[in-house]
Amino acid sequence: MNREEVLSILNENRLLPESRFGQNFLCDDNIIGEIIACSGIKTGDKVLEIGPGIGALTRPLSEMDIDLTVVEIDKRIVSYLSSLDLDAEIVSSDYLKLKDYQEDSFDIAVSNIPYYVTTPIIKKLIEDLSSCRKMTFMVEDDALQRIMAEPKTKQYGPLAVIMNAFGNIRKEFTVPGNCFYPVPNTLSSVITLERCDGRTVNSGFSDFVTLSFNQRRKKLLNNLSSYGKDKVLEAISKNGLSADCRAEELSFDIFLQLYNDIINS
Repeated sequence: MNREEVLSILNENRLLPESRFGQNFLCDDNIIGEIIACSGIKTGDKVLEIGPGIGALTRPLSEMDIDLTVVEIDKRIVSYLSSLDLDAEIVSSDYLKLKDYQEDSFDIAVSNIPYYVTTPIIKKLIEDLSSCRKMTFMVEDDALQRIMAEPKTKQYGPLAVIMNAFGNIRKEFTVPGNCFYPVPNTLSSVITLERCDGRTVNSGFSDFVTLSFNQRRKKLLNNLSSYGKDKVLEAISKNGLSADCRAEELSFDIFLQLYNDIINS
């Protein structure tokens, strides 16, 4: 789907991009092909796409021998997609409010994520899709910096920890702004997240990590005091950490160990 096709579809169907939904429509067939190539989709897979827009990725996916489900928040877009001959289940919903959607059955997830909901959408996907082996995301540059951040840096936070706890993060390629309509103000990148060793990340762990970073200047012991200071201090000591340590100093595997020690003690 090129720029001319995107503009034609938008004009004919009166689908002006909605800034409140962070809509920037992909209009480069080469990029679309690269996303599919790195997504790891195999014949027979159950694939979940969040935010299909006007179907730049959805159309070629629906032609593959897979079981495709797409979730779209914009009812105008849902109406348009429903008018097409797509081999896909189209769900009209805010993904963040979606429940009871057979989340444990998906093998692959793909999403072009608006910046303002990057963290909650990725967290929900990681927590919900317990059988998913690989996820492919289009994210803006600011989000990429947080996702790829290392401990002891300002960008390091809950998102990096939670994603690393799930699996291996890889930046696949950069997508210039002129590959979208309208053109966004930042660069975008396609990244993949591949599950390691059958790991799962539950909401309890996500909440634990988020609370750990709640006030970055505070000691970890104080941020996690609601779990019981004695219990937290014991876990910190058991893992060879200083009682004065802060969340930004800890790797994801230490977070996993602390969580298990505190929750199971």
